[in-house]
This record gives sequence, structure tokens and C-alpha cells, in this order.
Amino acid sequence: MYKGIVFFDLDGTLFDDDKNVSQQNIDAIQELKRNDILPIISTGRNIFEIQYVLDETKIDSIVSANGSYVQYEGKKLDAEVIPTSVIEDTLEFARRQGDAVAFYNNKEFRLTEENDMTIENYKLLRLDAKVEPKWYLKHDVNFMCVFNTNKDKRYQDKFEGVLSLVRNNPRCMDTMNWGVSKQTGIQTLMKDEQLAGLPSYAFGDQLNDLQMFAEVDHPVSMGNGHEKAKAAAEYVTADNMHGGIVQGLQHYGLIK
Repeated sequence: MYKGIVFFDLDGTLFDDDKNVSQQNIDAIQELKRNDILPIISTGRNIFEIQYVLDETKIDSIVSANGSYVQYEGKKLDAEVIPTSVIEDTLEFARRQGDAVAFYNNKEFRLTEENDMTIENYKLLRLDAKVEPKWYLKHDVNFMCVFNTNKDKRYQDKFEGVLSLVRNNPRCMDTMNWGVSKQTGIQTLMKDEQLAGLPSYAFGDQLNDLQMFAEVDHPVSMGNGHEKAKAAAEYVTADNMHGGIVQGLQHYGLIK
């Protein structure tokens, strides 16, 4: 039986600035497991993007794509599918804005077009981005990214009640079925696996972590986190480059 659950965001949190999990953080995760604490990845990323992280940390439970794809112990629990009609409405609106869109599922992704923003984004993520504008017609799409720097409200107003859009980084907005978030992914996992009632903790740094923070007992913001993440946190730990994960886990007595 587990004694608690810890959810870890990746970028800016469990990751260092080079998108690696430090040996210090890997060791902390293994100590959590020895202490019967369940570690779970909770990220805006999709599973195919971070298989190396799952392999390194030996974590096989994940809330991915901001709650759009959830698995427990390597088995799928839930997968959202964005309707084709909604995708096409999004593409038409994005075309009028001059914005590129990426389609994702748990195995792969494609772009509608390539531009400076997409090139920079996928270089930082170490991903090979392929352009295939009609890919969504033959594949399930769990999640999309819309590339722009400052059109959050424009899209949110347009697709209210249809899509949830939240900024993940300065270049793109994570795009899910309406109401889907890390919070709903966590709810799905805990309900399906009878984990509800266990003390829960979450480490994050960005706006897409706020709903996750609202779901757990003990939200922890990284020192490098967005000011709104810090304001919503119960505890603010050190930054992702200076032992913030270990410090936060020690603060709650989850590791020594």
C-alpha cells in the first residue's frame, strides 16, 4: 500500500535547463519508492516525447498532454480525442491569425507548417518536427499546440466551451478538449486506481500547473516558477537547477 503520491511536472521542474533529469533527482525518486510513495509524471508533454525520462526514473504512471492521456503502471486509463470538426474550426481560425498548429497523440505528432517559432520550439525540445497538414484525418488527436506569443484571450474567447487553451511556454498554447487539464487527469487516475485519500503533493512551475495545484493537498512551486504558481503554492522550494526537488521533498519529510 502506498503512503502518498507525488506529481512531478517536467520542464522547469524535474528537468534541468538542458531537459535532463539530474542524478540527484533520480536518486530522490528511487528513495520515494523505497518509502512507499508513488511518483507520477504530470506534464504538458506527450508520452513519446519523454520515454527516456520514464526509462531513467523507472516511473510508469503519467498524466500526459495536460490530462489528455493518462496511464497507470504502463496501462492506458483514459485518452481524450478532439473531434475532427473542432480541429478544422481551430485550423481555420489559426489560418486567419497566421498561426501554425501541431497535432499530437501519445505516439507521434505533426505540424500544419513550419516557421521560426516551431523551429525554435522543437529544437529546444529535441524533437524532429514533420509537416503534414492533413495528418489529423487519419489519426486520433488527443492534444494540440497553437503557436503564437500573445493571442491567449483571442483563442480562449473563440473556443470557450469547446477547447481549453493554456500557455505552456512563450511560443505556444497547449490545447485540449474543454475542461481537460492536469487536474482532471489526476482525478481520473486517483478514481480509477483507488488512490483517493492518500496525501498528495505536486511540484510545478507554470500556469498549466495551477489546476494541478488545486487538486493536491500540498502544492510546491519551484523557485524559478511563474509568480502565479508561487502564489498558489503551499511551499516555494529552490529552483530547478539548485536542488529544488530534493529540498521540497525533504521539507515534507518524504525523503531524508
